[in-house]
Amino acid sequence: MNVVLLGPPGAGKGTQARRLEDGHGMVQLSTGDMLRAAVASGSAIGRQAKDVMEAGQLMPDALMLEMIGARIEEPDCLHGFTLDGFPRTVGQAEGLDRMLAQRGKKLDFVIEMAVDDAALIERIAGRFECCSCGTGYHDTFKRPATKGVCDNCGDTNFRRRADDNAAAVERRLTVFHNQTAPLLPYYEERGILRTVDGMAEIDEVSRQIEAIIESGTSGKA
Repeated sequence: MNVVLLGPPGAGKGTQARRLEDGHGMVQLSTGDMLRAAVASGSAIGRQAKDVMEAGQLMPDALMLEMIGARIEEPDCLHGFTLDGFPRTVGQAEGLDRMLAQRGKKLDFVIEMAVDDAALIERIAGRFECCSCGTGYHDTFKRPATKGVCDNCGDTNFRRRADDNAAAVERRLTVFHNQTAPLLPYYEERGILRTVDGMAEIDEVSRQIEAIIESGTSGKA
């Protein structure tokens, strides 16, 4: 089964993609990870990607599609894949459909992880982690039991991502919504768009996604 997860940064796409990979063998395809792997491999696609990145330019859609097309032909994608971070525009979605059709494949579902912007900003902007072991915390939802001391390893040094602040998250959400809004009717017209509550607990989001996957495997999509 082949699925696209749509959702803004912080919605939990990566977590759910990994669960689909573990549970169904649907390989998680993160475009960022694929780009880094292609560059590291020194392949023809990787060399092109490296030139584009070093020039500070946006990656051309054709190159991204070529990279994804090559990746899904690998044996580990036999049971399908979950795309995380692509497509982001209708043009990319159209290109993806054509590329898959050329390979006798298609998307089974596009799953929108719907979020509440204000709640997501609070979720992301409050995150911090232990510098030593990486245990994650939150200003509101998960503070260390002892202030300033990691519950896991006892270290007293913590860090925050530079872009985990309200202003940066708002900008990322604006870009996401502007790019992604047209994708929803595009996939809805094809009858493959499904929506889950991206603000629910992780296990509940997984349960909703599992129900969608099961509806497809049982022929009830």
